Order: sequence, then C-alpha cells, then structure tokens
Amino acid sequence: MSQDKPNLLLVDDEERFRTTLGKRLAESGFEVRTAGSGLDALDLLAKHPCDAVVLDIRMPGLSGIETLAEIRKKHIGVEVILLTGDADVPSAIEGMRLGAFDYLMKPHEFESLLEKLRQAVDLKRQREERLRQAEERAQLDRLEKSIRF
Repeated sequence: MSQDKPNLLLVDDEERFRTTLGKRLAESGFEVRTAGSGLDALDLLAKHPCDAVVLDIRMPGLSGIETLAEIRKKHIGVEVILLTGDADVPSAIEGMRLGAFDYLMKPHEFESLLEKLRQAVDLKRQREERLRQAEERAQLDRLEKSIRF
C-alpha cells in the first residue's frame, strides 16, 4: 500500500455503530467519511472519491445491494465490503455477483475487518497502477508510431 492514508466510506444507518467504527478505523490509519444512507453515500462518493466502502445491507430507503449497484455504475474501481447483521444468503450472493470485495457478518472481529479493508485498498491501488502503466505504454507506442512516419 502507498504511504498516503487510504480513504474509506462507512455507510450504516445505525449512528452509534457508524461513529464507533469510524473512530476505530481512523485510529488505524484510514481517512474515514461516514454516511447514514445509500443516497448520502452516493452523494459523498460523487464529491470525495475513496478507496473502499464498508456498506450495511439493511438500510431504510436505498438498500446496501441497491447502493452497491449504483456504486458499480458510477465508481467502478471502488472496492466494497458488505457488512450485515442478518444472515441473508440471497443478498450475499447478489452482492458478490455485483462485484463486492467481500460479505461479512455483524458483529465482526475488528482486526479481521481491518485486514479485509487493507486487502481491498491494496487491490484497488494495484489495479490503478496497472492501468496507469498501460496508459503510459499506449502513449509511448503512439509517440513511436508518429516519429516513424
């Protein structure tokens, strides 16, 4: 992982959970923003890109699965970890089908969540670096072709 703090968005309708987990994640080296709903999360993502999202599934209004679908449409590179208090196999399957990085149950051991987040951020940053290198190679190829002619 690079030296700068990973940016994280924590989305959960339970304010106390959001606040407590947000503080612990910030103490662990993440830059944390929080949202209480799927719509708020999408608004925040539009203004503040992030590396990873921890997303509750059961929320009033836009569900976590619906929010994940929207994140995939507009913020394809962001890694999403679904976190839920309800053991719901269909939502887990749908979340993974939509490209969630992982699906975890509440309560979840903090150290394990931290490790998943670090893996998700690492994957995103590696993918971004490969894309940057591919774009650089393509520019060099175009430059070489223009010099030859």
